Amino acid sequence: MAKRLKKSVASFFTCGNVICGCLSIISVMGGNSLKASWLLVLAIAFDMMDGRIARITNTTSDFGVQLDSLSDLVSFGVAPSIIMYQLVLNNSNKTGIAIAVLFVLCSALRLAKFNVMAQSGIVHNFFVGLPTPASAGFLVSFVLSYELSIESLTFKTSPILMKSIPFLLNMMPVIMIILSLLMISNVPYASFKKLKFSHYKIFNFLVLILLFMGIFVQNVISTIFVLFFIYIFSGMCNYMVKSWKDLKKMYLKKVGNNGK
Repeated sequence: MAKRLKKSVASFFTCGNVICGCLSIISVMGGNSLKASWLLVLAIAFDMMDGRIARITNTTSDFGVQLDSLSDLVSFGVAPSIIMYQLVLNNSNKTGIAIAVLFVLCSALRLAKFNVMAQSGIVHNFFVGLPTPASAGFLVSFVLSYELSIESLTFKTSPILMKSIPFLLNMMPVIMIILSLLMISNVPYASFKKLKFSHYKIFNFLVLILLFMGIFVQNVISTIFVLFFIYIFSGMCNYMVKSWKDLKKMYLKKVGNNGK
């Protein structure tokens, strides 16, 4: 009994992920995009926990991989797509529908690709393509900033971000297309799943986290948005730098061969 319960712990968190995704869709269909966005923040938290718990308890399984991907498709593919459609894409008629569908489709392709690689035993120390939680997190943090700026709630956001919201709102269809393409690309993104820390490093890491939270507690939404932006942009920059270096090596090799 205890062994069976141990195997189910990670799946409970995964189920929490998909439940939050479903409730988010229901909330946005009811016109409450703010509640829908917070539910997706909770879904991201569940998603961060389930894999780590499975590895800590040594209960990873093919069932867990499949369940996790199906949950991610609901919470980080379908739900954010509907939220963005209700917020901005519905003004673009058929184009808005196409962009919303593209985002869901690319999320599904990204997750299917991840599952195939996992089953084939292909292991990388990075993600191939933008992870679906990161793309969803970027959109959700923007929606929260937008909604909180309208509602004038207790959460504070960066003045710079507030001034940028109208521009970002107009650019959101283009941003969603870029995020969709990044998910199915071969752009490498950092994976923090296998980081190993000594006790000393864990202590320092926790101290930094506490300081970070203390500094940005008044601008929590802006911090989340900026972190996702940096993560997405860093992958693109690293990929472009690597591509440039590869092209440079090919050119130098070609010049060297011609000179012989």
